[in-house]
Amino acid sequence: MTWMVTGGAGYIGSHVVREMTAAGESVVVYDDLSSGSADRLSGGVPLVVGSVLDRGRLDAAISDHRVSGVVHVAAKKQVAESVEKPLLYYRENVQGLQTLLEACAAAGVSRFVFSSSAAVYGMPDVDLVTEDTPCAPVNPYGETKLAGEWLVRAAGRAHGIGTVCLRYFNVAGTAAPELADTGTTNLVPAVLRRLAAGEAPVIFGDDYPTPDGTCVRDYIHVSDIASAHLAAAGRLVRTGAQTDLVLNIGRGEGVSVREMTELISEVTGGTGPAAVVAPRRAGDPARVVASAALIGRELGWSARHGVKEMAESAWEAMRRRRT
Repeated sequence: MTWMVTGGAGYIGSHVVREMTAAGESVVVYDDLSSGSADRLSGGVPLVVGSVLDRGRLDAAISDHRVSGVVHVAAKKQVAESVEKPLLYYRENVQGLQTLLEACAAAGVSRFVFSSSAAVYGMPDVDLVTEDTPCAPVNPYGETKLAGEWLVRAAGRAHGIGTVCLRYFNVAGTAAPELADTGTTNLVPAVLRRLAAGEAPVIFGDDYPTPDGTCVRDYIHVSDIASAHLAAAGRLVRTGAQTDLVLNIGRGEGVSVREMTELISEVTGGTGPAAVVAPRRAGDPARVVASAALIGRELGWSARHGVKEMAESAWEAMRRRRT
């Protein structure tokens, strides 16, 4: 069978593509290249350049490549931008998903993996977030991901499509320099950029009810994110339309923003300026840490990489790009 990975030229998507092709899966990438790059793909992986809003382009890609499963990673994902541009986010993330699912249903595609987010939980007041923790997103990005889950599961039940929705926690690191996160919003690349420029990293708020006063998050290596997608795809191959799962992808370990910032400074040599504290950002929950028990039971998956590997791999990738 052939899997179509939407957003497969992006940071996370390209890791998913590499993981799946290394496992012998046939993959075609569908990406509008608005934030992705064809340079992240190996020469043997076909690339279809197109928007998930373009039904004709989707129909042709699915037909031409005989697609029987989809891994949908493509999405707008910046929280602050979603607040400023909610109509853009609902169009790209919800209407685009609807268009893609319509194309899948029409073509008889029977397996669908959806990239969701811990943003669906909002500001949970629990030590470990399980899949049963109430969802109460606090920004349009999280809202679109939760609406996306509802849409994926409803379409799956109506059209005989097996589905797995994967809720990412805080993704970091890289499997190879050419696949690195080149964005500016995630903590690890943001801290690395400031340190490389001789500037102090910024911590937003140090008065939270946590051990050191800074937010606590569950950081997960992007390679582990990719292996979870491969495990989800394998489950769908085995059980097909009987599958309807929503699963967290995390390590189940909390690391504070200050701890992560200090670790990043350490792997860069520890000679940069110390972090400075800025006021809290609106909507930042004090603690969001996953329970990864369910994904372990359902997919036999667990994270293999620690936070130091995330920081080291991201730093090495930045060094190589700078030389």
